[in-house]
Amino acid sequence: MTLFSKADDVWSHRTRIVLAEKGIHVETIDVHERNLPEDLFDLNPYHSVPTLVDRDLVLYDSRVIMEYLDERFPHPPLMPIDPVARAQFRLALFRIEHDWYSLVSKINDADKKVSQEARKVLRDSVLSSVDVFKAKPYFLADEFSLVDATIAPVLWRLSTWDIDLTAQAQPIARYMNLVFSRPTFRHSLSPSEQGMRA
Repeated sequence: MTLFSKADDVWSHRTRIVLAEKGIHVETIDVHERNLPEDLFDLNPYHSVPTLVDRDLVLYDSRVIMEYLDERFPHPPLMPIDPVARAQFRLALFRIEHDWYSLVSKINDADKKVSQEARKVLRDSVLSSVDVFKAKPYFLADEFSLVDATIAPVLWRLSTWDIDLTAQAQPIARYMNLVFSRPTFRHSLSPSEQGMRA
């Protein structure tokens, strides 16, 4: 199994978290935007990361990769068995991708006005979720899930993006400490991600 991954990319990071949670050993190929491997051009029509190769199967959407890994390696399960709870988790994944992940490229935009506005929107969106963080140890659940694997890369980067959460955000700070202290999360970090939080 081979993973094409970018060292500081949130989409790649969430995939690496799932691999770590499952204890799956893969060959990881670090991809740099200006120097894409030829294999990636042949395997993925979008030349995007993450891209997972498992024998003859090639997957190149992080959500598809995460769900595939959870189904192929069922222990520990990262999605609930109950169809209603599963649908709620999928909706949470959609909202986080739509509301948070969509802002990442804007936060990294060279235009300072665009970047500052994206930071403000992300900060407000994270803070608006404080009651959900308060309800259970993990997001919507008592156990770590694919939703947490999706939230964690964004929260890990907040200080790098100069996004400061207020004192009202104690439940979020508690959640961050819980997730970031997991050995699997620490294992998922690339060297450049390790340097994001001194």
